[in-house]
Amino acid sequence: MPLLKIQTNQRLAESAAKSLASRASARVAELLGKPEAYVMVSVETNTAMQFAGTDEPLAYLELKSIGLPKSVTSSASRALCDLVAEETGIATNRIYIEFSDAPHNMWGWDGDTF
Repeated sequence: MPLLKIQTNQRLAESAAKSLASRASARVAELLGKPEAYVMVSVETNTAMQFAGTDEPLAYLELKSIGLPKSVTSSASRALCDLVAEETGIATNRIYIEFSDAPHNMWGWDGDTF
C-alpha cells in the first residue's frame, strides 16, 4: 500500500537509482510497520526542477499510504531525507516531502480496492 515517489534533478546511474529504490523500500516498510511486499518505490532522475530559484541539486518525495499516522511523519521525514542525502549527495534542506494518508476505498490493487 505505501508508495514512495522520489524525483530529483540529478543524474543517477541506473545502479545508484536501483540502490536508492531498494534501500527506500526497506526503510518505508520499517517506518510504517508494513510488509515490504506491499511497498512500491519510484525513482525519477534528471527531471527539470527548480527550488528556491535555482536548479542546484534537489529532490521532491511523496509518501502515500493507507492509515499513514501523523505521529510518524516527523521521524519519517528525517529518515527519508537522510537516506536520499546519503544516496545522492543532495543536502537535506533541498528536499521536500509530501505525506498523504489515502482512504482505503481510494487505493486500488489487484482489480479491487482495500
